[in-house]
Amino acid sequence: MDVKKIKIGIAVDKDVLEKLDKIANASAYLDTSRSEIINVILRAFFKSNVNQTEKARELVIRYRKDLL
Repeated sequence: MDVKKIKIGIAVDKDVLEKLDKIANASAYLDTSRSEIINVILRAFFKSNVNQTEKARELVIRYRKDLL
């Protein structure tokens, strides 16, 4: 895959980081990284048939209300 990558700095909750590490470690045979996992998850989200803006707003509200 020859896609231009742009690095951005992000902050994640500690429990999210632990889950990312667990996935990366369980997928060691793929030689994957946290960054690649996050990129794939975001790619799948943006390719889905949902209204991404509305879904993102819904998730932010649920997160802020500690419902996620």
